[in-house]
Amino acid sequence: MQSRLPASAARRRRRAFTLIEAIAAVVFLGAAIPSMVWGIRDAVIRRTDPLKLTRARWLAAERMEQIIADRHSTTRGYDYCVTAAYPSEAAVSGFSGYQRSVAINAINTNTGSSGWKNVTVTVTYIDGVGAARSITLTTILTNYTP
Repeated sequence: MQSRLPASAARRRRRAFTLIEAIAAVVFLGAAIPSMVWGIRDAVIRRTDPLKLTRARWLAAERMEQIIADRHSTTRGYDYCVTAAYPSEAAVSGFSGYQRSVAINAINTNTGSSGWKNVTVTVTYIDGVGAARSITLTTILTNYTP
């Protein structure tokens, strides 16, 4: 013989969520959704940061390669590589929002000029949240020719 459940037990099995469960779900979602939306908002704002950083690095490398090429040029050479030869750019042509500057300093020793120059190229830009960021590349040029 099969045993049958009492009518009250059968009704309990067929019920959906209780009021307590529904309130707990609303409270949980109310706490979780704002933080998820904030995270998505932040990701959307910062989505361009890697692209801007890559462009800034490329602009710095471009100027550095130009300086190194000038150093090895037969018409320009080591003595041409001075800060005045590479003026600062308040707006890099074709790249709005980027500024580029060059600093070239002779490295001196106690006996005078060492034949070395410290070259620093800095590119500054504005990131996704409006903060100024910069990237700097540095190298050393020598007066040595093999």
